[in-house]
Amino acid sequence: MPCDPGVTGWNAILPEAEPTQPLDEAVTADWLVIGGGFAGLAAVRRLSQLHPESRIVLLEARRIGEGPAGRNSGFMIDLPHDLSSEDYGGALEKDIAQTRMNRAAIDFAGEMAEAFGLGGEAFVRSGKTNAAASAKGHRHNLDYAAHLEAMGEAHELLDAGAMRELTGSDYYRSGLYTPGTAMIQPALFVRGVAKGLASNRVRICEDSPVTELRRAGDWVAVTPKGRVTAPKVILAVNGHAESFGQFKGRLLHLFLYASMTRPLTEDEAARLGGAERWGLTPADPMGSTVRRISGTAGKRIVMRNRVTYDPSLKIPRGRVAAMGRSHDKAFAARFPQLAGIDMEYRWGGRLCLSWNGAPALGELEEGLFSACCQNGLGTARGTLHGMAMAELASGVESEILAHVMAQGTPSRLPPLPFTYIGANATMKWGEWKAGAEL
Repeated sequence: MPCDPGVTGWNAILPEAEPTQPLDEAVTADWLVIGGGFAGLAAVRRLSQLHPESRIVLLEARRIGEGPAGRNSGFMIDLPHDLSSEDYGGALEKDIAQTRMNRAAIDFAGEMAEAFGLGGEAFVRSGKTNAAASAKGHRHNLDYAAHLEAMGEAHELLDAGAMRELTGSDYYRSGLYTPGTAMIQPALFVRGVAKGLASNRVRICEDSPVTELRRAGDWVAVTPKGRVTAPKVILAVNGHAESFGQFKGRLLHLFLYASMTRPLTEDEAARLGGAERWGLTPADPMGSTVRRISGTAGKRIVMRNRVTYDPSLKIPRGRVAAMGRSHDKAFAARFPQLAGIDMEYRWGGRLCLSWNGAPALGELEEGLFSACCQNGLGTARGTLHGMAMAELASGVESEILAHVMAQGTPSRLPPLPFTYIGANATMKWGEWKAGAEL
């Protein structure tokens, strides 16, 4: 079973979900999608568009909104966001092409949000700000701004006063605002999309982990209480592709960590000041991501930092609490006027990378397709890859499909001991270098 440690605040602050409907019988379908995150839901949506009469089944091991899709920071980013670089930028032409694809995914997500009446709390194109707390971070922002200028992309540099006006915090030296990012409440979004997709043709089965997947003419997926037989299957399980025997020794499994405050009182919100909603990514990729949210569950702040490499896809007991101390420190440094405010929820979330930054896509065996390994950009890339694999499995050609299939495949990792030592050492070094950005 997937390891999803801690209680994700994004899901906990929502009204209780309707009772689950696990698969409890043997059924046949035209299409089977395994995984109810961004990639799986996008694949179901695209399949339903391409095959309006087909029967589609989605199997999710847990509850939709409790897994990685409901645990990320909720930035659906359009622009280059290379986590292995110092300023997020890469090769110019490659970044221009990837931005076009990211925007296609954001448009697709926006269309789902509108079609299913999810509202602005679930999905809004508000943009985001790269926040710099140090001279080094400010230089990163200037370098990234120059890269965006070369790409012909709109951006605005913010000084310390503008950052204070936005966030209520004196912590930041500068910011770089870009308008194309969509901000989502991730659990609200995926739960709403799943509910909107369900119909007499599309069956969404939660608490239905696949314990066996075999080919017997068609593909047969076995769950604890049922089974699905279908000629074509899309795996949308990100790093758990290895659990299905795919991409062995080619995927890096990371955990990221976040905390969410209790609701701010009106007095506390007044003391903080700033705008009611904003999202900050760190100028240094290893720094702290911060969001202020305001909606049905009150006014809250979300902190995210720290990352660990865990090839077992599990983490030790106590890790989430230990990482929470880093969130508390970062929160106190940024918001001293909010001293004494507790974190109500703390959690970790799984993330999958490849050594060479390539996704795990394509037809793996006849009728078995993979939409996995989003390389840290699960909201936009997951949506994009789910769309693309639905098209590949349907024999439909598109610019999106051509783009994603030209990215190559994940390269083989070094032997595990070297990978484990090297990856964790690299991340710890990066966090140390991030300095005040963390």
